[in-house]
Amino acid sequence: MRQRTIIVNDKMQRGYRYQLTEHAGRNFDPEFHPQLTPKEMLRLGVFCGKYMTDTRKEFPKSWFEHAKLAGKKPDRSLNYFGVDASQPLSVWRKNGWIHPDDPRGWFQWYCRYYMGRRMPQEDLRQIRRWKAMRRHIRQIELHCEPGDQTCRKRQRQALLHWAYDSRKF
Repeated sequence: MRQRTIIVNDKMQRGYRYQLTEHAGRNFDPEFHPQLTPKEMLRLGVFCGKYMTDTRKEFPKSWFEHAKLAGKKPDRSLNYFGVDASQPLSVWRKNGWIHPDDPRGWFQWYCRYYMGRRMPQEDLRQIRRWKAMRRHIRQIELHCEPGDQTCRKRQRQALLHWAYDSRKF
C-alpha cells in the first residue's frame, strides 16, 4: 500500500498530520475485533450526535450519509438506546485517557485506526481499554433476559460507543 498523509484542521486540531499505512478496515491487531465499523456506529446513533460534527473532511463521506448527528447541542434521543452514556471530555482528560494525537478520545483513535493509521504503543493501550469494556457485556448477560434491549440501556449504549454491538446480547 502506498502511504497517504492526512492533514487535520478541525475545532480541536490544526495542522495535525498522520500517515495511513494500512488499507481501511484491514490488518487489525489480532486481539482487536470490533463488532461495528465507525460508519455503523454513526448510523446507529452514538455520543448524542455530537462527536463527529466537525470532522467530515477527515473521513469518508459515506460515513455521514445516514449518521445521526446533532445540531448545536448534544441530543440523547439520537443515541440508539435514547440515553446519554458519555462522560464529559474533562473526565477523560482528568483520568489520563486522552492521547495528544487523539484529543477526542477512543472513538477518534478507532476511526483513525480503522482508516489505516498505526501507532503501536497507543494502539496497544487503546485495544486494552476496548477489551476492558467486556465486563459490561457480562453484566448484561447476568442481569438481563436475552434480547431485552430495555434492560441496562446505559451500559448497552456505552458498549455501542466502544464498537460492541449490544443489540445482540
